[in-house]
Amino acid sequence: MAKYIDKDQSNDGVDRRGFLQCMAWAGTGVLWALKGGVLKSYAMDPANLSGLGKAAAGAELSFVQISDSHIGFDKPANPDVSKTLLEAVSRINASAAKPAFILHTGDISHLSKPSEFDTAEQILKGTSAERVFYVPGEHDFIGDNGAQYLERYGKGTSGKGWYSFDRGGAHFVGLVNVADLKPGGMGNLGHDQLEWLEKDVKHLSASTPIVVFAHIPLWAVYPEWGWGTDDSAQALSYLKRFGSVSVLNGHIHQIMQKVEGNVTFHTAMSTAFPQPAPGTAPSPGPMKVPDDKLRSVLGITEVNFARGSHMLAVMDSNLAGGAAMAMDSMAGMSMEKKPASMAAPAAGKNEVVIDNFSFAPDDITVAPGTKLTWTNKDDVPHNVVSTTGKFKSPTLDTDQQFSFTFADPGTYDYYCAIHPRMTAKVIVKA
Repeated sequence: MAKYIDKDQSNDGVDRRGFLQCMAWAGTGVLWALKGGVLKSYAMDPANLSGLGKAAAGAELSFVQISDSHIGFDKPANPDVSKTLLEAVSRINASAAKPAFILHTGDISHLSKPSEFDTAEQILKGTSAERVFYVPGEHDFIGDNGAQYLERYGKGTSGKGWYSFDRGGAHFVGLVNVADLKPGGMGNLGHDQLEWLEKDVKHLSASTPIVVFAHIPLWAVYPEWGWGTDDSAQALSYLKRFGSVSVLNGHIHQIMQKVEGNVTFHTAMSTAFPQPAPGTAPSPGPMKVPDDKLRSVLGITEVNFARGSHMLAVMDSNLAGGAAMAMDSMAGMSMEKKPASMAAPAAGKNEVVIDNFSFAPDDITVAPGTKLTWTNKDDVPHNVVSTTGKFKSPTLDTDQQFSFTFADPGTYDYYCAIHPRMTAKVIVKA
């Protein structure tokens, strides 16, 4: 098979192998350096540490991106996520070039518990960076619509936590696309935030380098899994006049990149657990790999961006201390993700099972007065929310249940407010 893409409609110069390398599974750190208005990144590879100081010498600014620490997650995919976050911090601190700050692109916690945020903060205080800037993931908004997150990290921000700042001649914009998610939709920015963004960048010169960071990707990576943002096109329209725009995201726990005009998109690795490549499994979610391979599929990634060229260069390393594996090199690694046919035991009478990011059955008919029970068999939390406000469950972690009695005939649509692509209905009739 030829390694070049036959029909390169985007004319971005990326060959097939280069594309697969852009989707590498692992990388422990990204040191970003700003020189003369050009953003460039350097791998946090142990073999490269001695050269990082020289590489970043003379830079106006250097910083690091990490993502998806999921503190509180304790399932087989990684029973000690605090330890792997600590290892990522150690790698950052071993760099000869001290980053000015860290961008954390969301899912700091797994269940929005105070203890989880406390643990993450304590670990990240150990970095050599002067400050950590945060944006929330959907797991940071669980149960309280972000109240706990905003109390800790929302000071000086607007709305649900969006903000901007300037460093080293670049303008940084932290967006929130995990609040007020709509049934059946993807990430969402909303009217108020879009209006704020338009005003925020309006006064800037077109030559100002722009760095946007948010949790869910601002491009349609895989809509079937909710990997994208519904109203991102409008947000990006405000950035078209700038010559250099970099968009940094997390959420999908793997490296994917795209160049579109003046905009370079990049999704980062998780420090907690890997997820499947789009469409290669029945659903997203934590993937179990052999214990001795875990650190080779965790980390944070680097992206090179040069204003004017719009070309990406990817150099990845991992928590195991080696080079990252491109996706076409991982065929020999055993990864466990339950197939749909083995997702969970079949639902009993008047029961709905939640697994593989779906409700089963997704359409159930019951008689008036029936008590219906939902059981979460997934490795990630979900909830059950009526689209009309008729019922709402608390957050359901693995094996937790929620019940509701349907007294009146009618059709009741519902969804998971944490993962809004999950939708279903209950039909009540005599």
